[in-house]
Amino acid sequence: MEEIRLCQWSVIRSILAIIQWWAFNVTVIIMNKWIFQKLDFKFPLSVSCIHFICSAIGAYLVIKVLKLKPLIVVDPEDRWRRIFPMSFVFCINIVLGNVSLRYIPVSFMQTIKSFTPATTVALQWLVWKKHFDWRIWASLVPIVGGILLTSITELSFNVFGFCAALFGCLATSTKTILAESLLHGYKFDSINTVYYMAPFATMILAVPAILLEGTGVIDWFQTHTSILPSLIIIFGSGVLAFCLNFSIFYVIHSTTAVTFNVAGNLKVAVAVTFSWMIFRNPISALNAVGCAVTLVGCTFYGYVRHLLSQQAPATPRTPRTPRNLKELLPLVSDKLDEKV
Repeated sequence: MEEIRLCQWSVIRSILAIIQWWAFNVTVIIMNKWIFQKLDFKFPLSVSCIHFICSAIGAYLVIKVLKLKPLIVVDPEDRWRRIFPMSFVFCINIVLGNVSLRYIPVSFMQTIKSFTPATTVALQWLVWKKHFDWRIWASLVPIVGGILLTSITELSFNVFGFCAALFGCLATSTKTILAESLLHGYKFDSINTVYYMAPFATMILAVPAILLEGTGVIDWFQTHTSILPSLIIIFGSGVLAFCLNFSIFYVIHSTTAVTFNVAGNLKVAVAVTFSWMIFRNPISALNAVGCAVTLVGCTFYGYVRHLLSQQAPATPRTPRTPRNLKELLPLVSDKLDEKV
């Protein structure tokens, strides 16, 4: 009887974890799009910088003040040799995502983001000369085909937004590959990752944001009518962006790898649906089919990776900074990279 109750509670906890993860993720995406489109605050660098600042403060409060998570101690040398390069790619990844939201609909942006498995495999094959099982390559076919169909039939297509989203996939893939090698040996969770990376990302982005968008932000303050409500939404999106990282930590520890993979792809469908209900961007039937095919391919890709990881578990290594490209060969991960 006790085992049944524990099993039931485990299922309930997993469902609640997935729901709150979806809620935070979809809300952050919708709020960012609302900021760019409805508030006319068309400054993705500034929005990204606000997110980094809120995340840095939030992680400090959780670890240092509230002590909800123990701090993972990193050597000062490793902070610059390991964390800083990761933070740079992390910064580019977030900025490109917000830039793409500035120019293209949420539905199109989320579908392109699903192209990340293909860019990850391509980078590992081309740059790191890693070989993959034929099932990995087979799972990429519907992903690539779905992206092509979605792009061709997108009614609100914008070249700049499309390129930003595509390069964002490359940045995400690079971050995934580097994280599994540079951070190997440190058992980082999403909160500790943000604790170390967000301050570096703020430092990297602050100067470009001021130089490129400073004048526009000042003009916005002078011409915009409802300043206080708008600022609440803008900074609120930053707070929720940090909460999203906390929710990811919770869902990773409450679900299996396969459940996490499926829930991640269903999350995209939820985000697309809610964004269409709010912004009413036109979506053709073929466009919807392309999105669905892409998500099915992503689910199959995640399942195949999980099967292969179960067959060939990674061998533990001692933590140190890789000396060359050959040592940057990433370990197989059975959970998708959604941590930052």
